[in-house]
Amino acid sequence: MDRSDERHAQHIRDTLAADGAARSVIAASWHRSQELYKLDPAAPRPPVWRLTEREIAEARQPLEPLIACAESAMDRLHAAVGGVGCCVLLADRNGVPLERRGAAGDDATFSAWGLWIGTPWSEGNQGTNGIGTAIAEQRPVTIHRDQHFFSCNALLSCTSSPIHDADGQLAAVIDVSSCRADLTEGFLTLIAQSVVDAARRIECDLFRRAFPQSRIILAPSPEGRADTLLAVDGHELIVGATRAARQLLGLSAADLDGRTPIGDLIAREQEADDLAAGERAVVQRALARARGNVSHAAELLGISRATLHRKLNKLGLHELRTVHA
Repeated sequence: MDRSDERHAQHIRDTLAADGAARSVIAASWHRSQELYKLDPAAPRPPVWRLTEREIAEARQPLEPLIACAESAMDRLHAAVGGVGCCVLLADRNGVPLERRGAAGDDATFSAWGLWIGTPWSEGNQGTNGIGTAIAEQRPVTIHRDQHFFSCNALLSCTSSPIHDADGQLAAVIDVSSCRADLTEGFLTLIAQSVVDAARRIECDLFRRAFPQSRIILAPSPEGRADTLLAVDGHELIVGATRAARQLLGLSAADLDGRTPIGDLIAREQEADDLAAGERAVVQRALARARGNVSHAAELLGISRATLHRKLNKLGLHELRTVHA
């Protein structure tokens, strides 16, 4: 092991010894890698191993509908990033890539790194990495070079996003990986947004495929997201919702059993909007009486100053505070 590898491993040990896992998502993954999976950041690169063709075929079988939905999104991603030394991977919920896009001239390099169909990339196998950490965190992540747990993976840059099925459960991960030394963090940010967009497109296509006889409704979201979808049957009853819609609207399993009219949901959301509007008016009046002084307004409302600050941020009224509030 060379000195740079040892410095990387020692940095991880020092961060974890200082309880860095409590302050950083990356360090939290390092902590899992070391404590939960008993991995050593300085361990030499093991020989690349892959599932057998039979094991890969068995892993692919339940994901065939998702793989079919992912093909065009993967093609578009590769068309955008393949020319700059990146490959695109689609892994199952266990972190095993089952579909891949890459330039033929880069195949030997990516194969040697294990960025290939059938090579496990869960945190338990590889420590902190894009695919494994996206699975563990259940959210999009970018792991850039020495943010990887293993020193031997510190030349890789990986950005990954989970893909959820029509029931809102984790089904797969889409990833763009590179081993180029000149890949900048700015370009990685652009790749990360493209990966997230691809994951959302796949989720939407998978959802529509799961409810072919239903009417698909887009629920409005603050960010204008296109993946907050609801499935409604011929009786205007809700029979499905994407994970994003479930989170946005606070839907439970009971809301999706085919007994909740879409009109009831709209009324519920209207009531929530009306409640927020009423609360906003009360807070605005208190601030007006207090001439923007948060401490005085909090006294008028009978709440703490900290609570009022949280309400101001939630209601988008922070601009009404005075400088000295």
